[in-house]
Amino acid sequence: MMEIKFGTSGWRGIIARDFTFSGVGRVTQAIADYLNRNFKKKKPVIVGYDTRFLSPEFGRYAAEVLAGNKIPVLFTKSFCPTPVISFVIMKRGLSGGINLTASHNPAEYNGIKFSPSTGAPAPGEVTKDIENRIIKMKEKDIKHLNFEEASRLKLITIIDPEKEYFEQLRKLINFKKIKSAKIKVVLDCMFGTSNGYLDKLLRDSVDLTVINNYRDPLFDGRSSEPDAENLEKLSKLVKEKKADAGIATDGDADRFGIVDETGLFIPANIVIPLLLEHLIKNKKLKGGVVRTLATSQLIDEICEKNKITNLYETPVGFKYIGEKMISEKIIIGGEESGGLSIQGHTPEKDGILADLLILEMLAYEKKPLSKIIKELFKKYTEFKFTRVDLKIKPELKEKILDEFEKLKWNEVLNKKVIKKDKRDGLKLTFNDKSWFLVRPSGTEPKLRIYIEAHSQNDLELLKKGILKLVG
Repeated sequence: MMEIKFGTSGWRGIIARDFTFSGVGRVTQAIADYLNRNFKKKKPVIVGYDTRFLSPEFGRYAAEVLAGNKIPVLFTKSFCPTPVISFVIMKRGLSGGINLTASHNPAEYNGIKFSPSTGAPAPGEVTKDIENRIIKMKEKDIKHLNFEEASRLKLITIIDPEKEYFEQLRKLINFKKIKSAKIKVVLDCMFGTSNGYLDKLLRDSVDLTVINNYRDPLFDGRSSEPDAENLEKLSKLVKEKKADAGIATDGDADRFGIVDETGLFIPANIVIPLLLEHLIKNKKLKGGVVRTLATSQLIDEICEKNKITNLYETPVGFKYIGEKMISEKIIIGGEESGGLSIQGHTPEKDGILADLLILEMLAYEKKPLSKIIKELFKKYTEFKFTRVDLKIKPELKEKILDEFEKLKWNEVLNKKVIKKDKRDGLKLTFNDKSWFLVRPSGTEPKLRIYIEAHSQNDLELLKKGILKLVG
């Protein structure tokens, strides 16, 4: 029987090879055992699913296993974004939520993500508990109740969470301001779950063109990650339509992608600082800020100049950001991979919210997005950033990290190391404030290398030196 391990955002595997109905049953039974042990009162669990191959069927089976354990289930009537699951958990005071999704992973993957009663991604101690239960589990331990029978017994109730989620976003976003700005927008749903959510929210507020707003479990042969390569069609259409911005979300709508009016893709390491500045300047939010090790130090500079003293740096993974958003008053929490949330919202990343915040910022600033970015770099330091993803055998990940740590970096790159951080892989910061982070991906069989420097030339030199060492 295959070993089931949770990464930074749930358990993921290749459909039929790793990710099977048997695996979903074991994971869901372990979650049910965890909930029954930790909650005396059986509060409902929301179960949702994305647009991937077999996601609705996997979701239905997970609901049947929960019902077999006498746990009431709220089953979404259609494809559901991860941030919506998170919000409903908080709004209705549920014991947790399960979403059948592999988020931004390629089409051959599926996954199962558990969020506890906080609405945040499950922390390490919870996923470890679930993993330990799975190890001891036998097939006969999985309880199961037919969907129709469970519905008749009112153990499964079908819900549509759209209205309550829309009400939440209308509290956070000034739609009147957006409407008065007469913004032209192109939206790429990337065949994912923002279809029926983000397009509907914007229909009356902007001049909207929508693409890829139907189900395609193969994502048109692309990955569902909203990066520059996958958003080429969006970039082209923004230029053709003379739109003010292009916006996108990944498969489960927890990640965002932004394109400016020239068709240029804007990385999250620019978007998050932009929105931090917007939330401070235009929305007058106060509190701390949280970012991951892989996220730009431009955020640090904005915090320093705005006298924000509570700046938290976490390992990569929104579950760490979510923990801080629960325990502290946070203006914005963000990560380089395209995830963020803000004060007053859920401790889970929300790509729909991020896209709306960009449009709200455009409405407040009354300037092209490219100009707002230029002004940000005039006011603060312009950093150059890149990420390199290397496919690698899992057994080599730790070996490479060990080799990296042994190197005399002062000699290799002719830079002085002023800080070493081993919380998540290896991060080295140099005396000129450039840095790099090497870590194994928590969602894919890859080694990720993140690099930031003051100039493109320095960035390329760092990248060349590091890749040479990887071989």
